[in-house]
Amino acid sequence: MATTAESRTPVHLWIVGILSLLWSCFGSYDYTMTRMRNLDYVAQSMPGVDPNAALAWVDNMPLLVQIGWGLGVWLGLAGSVLLLIRNRWAVWAFGISMVGAIVSLGWQIAMAPPLAGATGAMFKVMPYVIIVITVALFLYARAMAAKGVLR
Repeated sequence: MATTAESRTPVHLWIVGILSLLWSCFGSYDYTMTRMRNLDYVAQSMPGVDPNAALAWVDNMPLLVQIGWGLGVWLGLAGSVLLLIRNRWAVWAFGISMVGAIVSLGWQIAMAPPLAGATGAMFKVMPYVIIVITVALFLYARAMAAKGVLR
């Protein structure tokens, strides 16, 4: 029989879970506002880029890349919630989110046509940061499942 100390949620899980939820909420907001074609948001989030050109660039992404983007965002959000409720399905959610991020951002890094005005460090570094975070969240959830923290 498990003791109370063994069944307690580790503090680091709460920290990682809350930070990943905040991170995923921003990604979900960005996805939603971009897909809703909110020109004010796109102009604010991509300084120096014509918002209409940015939306045209998004519209011209291959279907697989668009699917990857959606999976990366929404399953990242689901993974964060599942992690916070200590559900083992967080591993799968983060795993699929990671694959989606690698597909969509890999295309952006390696194959996308250049977007006029997207020259700042944010445009060059952020795709790598997002991939690293999705991989880290997957590995963290997998480790927590292996330790029996996720049920």
